[in-house]
Parts: sequence; C-alpha cells; structure tokens
Amino acid sequence: MILDVTDATFEADVLQRSMTTPVVVDLWAPWCGPCKTLGPILEKVVTETAGKVALAKINVDENPQASQAFRVQSIPAVYALDKGQVVANFMGAQPEAQVREFVAGLLGAASGEEVAELLAIGDEESLRKALELDPGNRSATLMLAQMLLQGDRTEEAVEVLQAGPTDDPDVAAMLELARNAALPPEARSEIEGRLTDLLPTVKGDDDARAEFVSLLDELSTGNPDSASAWRKKLSAQLF
Repeated sequence: MILDVTDATFEADVLQRSMTTPVVVDLWAPWCGPCKTLGPILEKVVTETAGKVALAKINVDENPQASQAFRVQSIPAVYALDKGQVVANFMGAQPEAQVREFVAGLLGAASGEEVAELLAIGDEESLRKALELDPGNRSATLMLAQMLLQGDRTEEAVEVLQAGPTDDPDVAAMLELARNAALPPEARSEIEGRLTDLLPTVKGDDDARAEFVSLLDELSTGNPDSASAWRKKLSAQLF
C-alpha cells in the first residue's frame, strides 16, 4: 500500500493508520538524487508485504508541516511508525538488503502481536493461524497438539509436534506421547513381526512389497527411527 501524503492527510494516513498497520514514511523531494534511488526500492519492498506494511511518501517541499513533525534535517529520511510511535528510522539512500531488513523488523513486530492475540483466542483455527505466522512457536504447538490429542486425532498431533521445536523438552515429551497413542507398543511389535515375515519375499512378490511399504508408512508415525531402519533393510533386499 503506497500513499502520497500531504499535510492535510498526515494524521489520517500516517498516525491513525499506524494504529492498525505499520507505516514507513519516506520524506523526499524532486531535486534529491538519493531520494530517486531509494524511493523505488522502498516501493518494491513494501509492495511485497501485500498490505501488511504501508508506505507514506511525503514531498517535503510541498508539505513542510509533516517534515517538521519529524524534525528532518536532511533527506531522504525514512521513519517507521507503529501504534502512533516512531520505532525505527534511517537517513540517506540504503541498498535493498538493508531496506528489506528494516521492513522485516516491522513485520516481525506486527506478527508477534497477532500471534499473541491468536493464542489468547485459543481455538484450533486460531492456533493453526498462529503457527502459519510463527511455525516454531512453542505455545501454539503445545496447545494445538494437546487439543488434537484430546480429540483422538493423534496422527495430526504428531504432524504438528514434528514441525515444532522438537529440541524443547515439553514438545519432545508430548511428541513421544502422541506417537505412542498413534501406535501403541503392542501394535508396533505386531507390525515389525509382519515386516520380518515379508522381508525375504519382497523382491519377487509385488503384493508383499506393497504390503511392506504400507506397513512402513504406518510404523513411521509411531516410530520413525524404526521405520527408517526397515527402509534400509528393504533397499538392501531389493538392490
């Protein structure tokens, strides 16, 4: 979202808009060479956020009140506003990589607030949305997995936990619990017994090979390490 802002629209387009959407303010002038270099970069990077960040372009020659609000001494000058407050700024033309980092910082802050709001709601839809915004979020992972386990949706719980921070002790413990619920030890033992019987026949028997692969898929949910070991045995038998 790119806006040409004037003194008359400054309050609505910058201050009020920043209460719901982070706003990048580009203070420029037609005679400013570095402004002509920086402007297209800002427009490109902000446009790529698909409306999550707005860009307010202010011609300082035509809108002196807006420039005075930032006490600008040289241009180009860029300010980031969130909730009506300046949260970051830089002066002078910057390469695209630095501009991307600047805008990414705003996106991170906005995403963090949205994730917190979604966690507070706490239903399945909200938790899944939180994980889309922050795939490694520990709280969302544990809350959603617990909800799925309580609904006997163990395989879905395993998928959620595997995509989460598995180095976290609580996530790892719940993942083990979910795997055991998806495939209890006695079922795992039964599958491995059948795999043992099928292994010598898989090379020359298409039906045996298909059953073996199907059992591997089932085993991988509850015990991926064991499934991986059996896949190696299958490859050795076939090749």
